[in-house]
Amino acid sequence: MRSAFLAALVAALTWGAADAAQEPAKEAATSAQVTAAIDKLGSLDFPVRRDAARTVRRATPAVAVPALTAAVEKHQDGYVRFRSLVLLSGFNDPRTRDVMVRMLGEKNDRLRAAAYAFFEHHPDPAALPRLIEALPREESEFVRPSLTRAIAAHRAEKSAQAVMTQLVMKGQDFFRSGVIEAIGDYEGAYAYDALTTVARQDGPLQDDAALALGKIGDKRALETLAALQRTAPRINQPAVATAICLLGINCSSHQGYLTETLTFGIKQAGFQDLVRGASSGLAALAVEGNAEAMQTLIDLGAPTRDPARAAIALALGTVALRNTPLTQKVLEQGKNRDAALELLREAFDMLEEDYVEERFFATVRRTYWASAPGSPARAVAQALIQKLEF
Repeated sequence: MRSAFLAALVAALTWGAADAAQEPAKEAATSAQVTAAIDKLGSLDFPVRRDAARTVRRATPAVAVPALTAAVEKHQDGYVRFRSLVLLSGFNDPRTRDVMVRMLGEKNDRLRAAAYAFFEHHPDPAALPRLIEALPREESEFVRPSLTRAIAAHRAEKSAQAVMTQLVMKGQDFFRSGVIEAIGDYEGAYAYDALTTVARQDGPLQDDAALALGKIGDKRALETLAALQRTAPRINQPAVATAICLLGINCSSHQGYLTETLTFGIKQAGFQDLVRGASSGLAALAVEGNAEAMQTLIDLGAPTRDPARAAIALALGTVALRNTPLTQKVLEQGKNRDAALELLREAFDMLEEDYVEERFFATVRRTYWASAPGSPARAVAQALIQKLEF
């Protein structure tokens, strides 16, 4: 009885029409329907792919998980295997872990990247040696960042700390930037000295290192950051201001600086670097729980056009993926909600974060059913389902 009830809830939600909350629960997808839908996940026609994913999502775990697992293991279309793995992750089934372990040895880059993303969000010390062993051979710019983030997520493990600290100081700048960001996101205090060294050096990684120091929260970094306020180039100043704010020092004034800088960059052509920096700074504050920073992105981004709009949308999308509860809370307040939803739609069109997006979708669906009918939380969840078409 309980399984039938849950199936009805999932079915009603994932029909995703404007009247999703009012529609009676549809019958859960059958095994045959799920199998047919999985075959369409690789369609070149987006509406076909979208509807296929919806069909799979509204199936019960008892039906969907075995079908998706079989597709991951055996389907002839590599992209279908990848999409099946991503959808499988949204069911939060304990058997998924074993599937992800097997995918670590796959030749398909997308499958490995999804597996690395899984172990970022589900750190497993037993899998860490395989992640570290993969570093010398993962050279793709589409895969290696997922791998390094997965290692960074194991921040309590000495082996992960040693590897990540070494990677701060060596390798291509593109990859080092991702390493530094990951260490900051996971508050890797073990890399404080290495990050401080990079922050004090002129170069393309200076702003990344400054921001990471702020995320770590060690107030010893203030000396370095204060010096950068006097000496760092203009394009790095938003990152420095964000970092000092994250340390809890004069945050209102530094947040005000980010707002003023973004406003200036939007109005004045030729300052896209400042738009990106200020947008990223406000996003970093929002990810840490600053609702005002997120609302600023919405309010300033609402009337913009590209290229400034793209940078702001991506910053807002980052907040949605990394702090979904805050995103829902801000949208519940209703201020500029339609504009925010449109910016998020544009962000999700640009982002290529399939695994994390699926986590976002799963969180929104859970919020929908956990919220009372007619409540602001349910209304926001329904609006996201409709606008983002999941």
